[in-house]
Amino acid sequence: MTPQADLLITGSHLLPGARQSELLEDHGIAVAGDTIIALGPTADLEKAHPRAQRLHTAHGLVMPGLINTHTHAAMSCFRGIADDLPLMTWLQEYIFPLEQRLTPEIVYHSTLLSLAEMIKSGTTSFCDMYLFAKDVARAAEQSGLRAWVGEVLFDFPSPSYGPVEAGFTYVEEMFCRYRQHPLVRVAVMPHSVYTCSPDLLRRLAEIARRENALLHIHLSENASEVATCRDRYGATPTRHLDRLGLLGDTTLAAHCVVLDEDDISLLAERKVKVSHCVESNLKLASGIAPVVRLLERGITVSLGTDGSASNNNIDMFGEMNCVAKVHKVDRMDPTAMNAETTLAAATLGGATALGVERQIGSLTVGRKADVIVIDLDQPHLIPLYNVPSHLVYAARGGDVVHSVINGRIVMRNRQLLTIDEHEVLAAMREIAAQLHPTPGRR
Repeated sequence: MTPQADLLITGSHLLPGARQSELLEDHGIAVAGDTIIALGPTADLEKAHPRAQRLHTAHGLVMPGLINTHTHAAMSCFRGIADDLPLMTWLQEYIFPLEQRLTPEIVYHSTLLSLAEMIKSGTTSFCDMYLFAKDVARAAEQSGLRAWVGEVLFDFPSPSYGPVEAGFTYVEEMFCRYRQHPLVRVAVMPHSVYTCSPDLLRRLAEIARRENALLHIHLSENASEVATCRDRYGATPTRHLDRLGLLGDTTLAAHCVVLDEDDISLLAERKVKVSHCVESNLKLASGIAPVVRLLERGITVSLGTDGSASNNNIDMFGEMNCVAKVHKVDRMDPTAMNAETTLAAATLGGATALGVERQIGSLTVGRKADVIVIDLDQPHLIPLYNVPSHLVYAARGGDVVHSVINGRIVMRNRQLLTIDEHEVLAAMREIAAQLHPTPGRR
């Protein structure tokens, strides 16, 4: 017997993956529980599943949700507080001191603010590295977003857990709490080679192996980091991590801006995945990651926004737009990083980077129902000749009208259903007044 769907998501167009050749007109998907059970013409789906709830958009594009593989969601509380500064100045003189004032409640509400922004701009999964990760996970649970969450560890005491040894206890507690959770997964997240000793990095790598967990780290974000690593350890950050046993197919490296050919070969050989954060890298003048070269070597490249303190938004549509254009100029080749390649990085590339390419990242039968719907009936999206092109070069986060995650509607007609948006905004205004009571002064 054919299973009955709980939900039909239909529109004028369905794009199951990232290629224009896959585009279907007047099609949609049928969802039972958390899983896609059918794709087909709208009329056929309605006939086969007459009792299913309908989510139909007359001029809607049904497509996979976007996957943000590197962010610091709670840093929304620092949005605009210290702009136009070099990375190390920004971190050491502004961000690290401000983070000493964070509390679990500040992180919880600041994360909710980012998750509201994510849902409203088409993100359905995110990978988050930050402080007070239990409260990041708490916010993720409430929102219904699919999340990879980890407590960032470094050599110095943390405002979250205190001394380094307590950080290991904190991480173990998170694994115990979320090991069977359907949406929240715990990852191991050392900050970087310049804030983590070799011993700390080795210990965290062992935990990741034992738990079969994602290991996520900032890597080669700028020239200063590479120079520091060479001075301390006589190797580039990539080769340093490899010597310590941190590079493998469950390693997700954020940034990867300053790489030599040997680094790239090593990343390819070890099957390391990369999270490319172009807008943050541009804003902090870190450089342009050699993404086209990485792709040519068969390395999985996904997209991340980084945090709102260094971007200053987490709109993945904006990120895609920037990624495609920057690499054309970097290579002086208008065919480099085309729309389909860029869209794939934001969807299936993200799923592959997180190790769940058989579950999410495209809309096929048997995969989880992580779906967004774009309103195509707008001046900047008409006429419609090529959908991936529109999604990368013309669409905006505000064009997303519905979002479904794991089969659950989390936004309908731009109204959030899992987060009280007005309550979050009110809480954040109070938090901003605590953190920075004199707007206009840095």
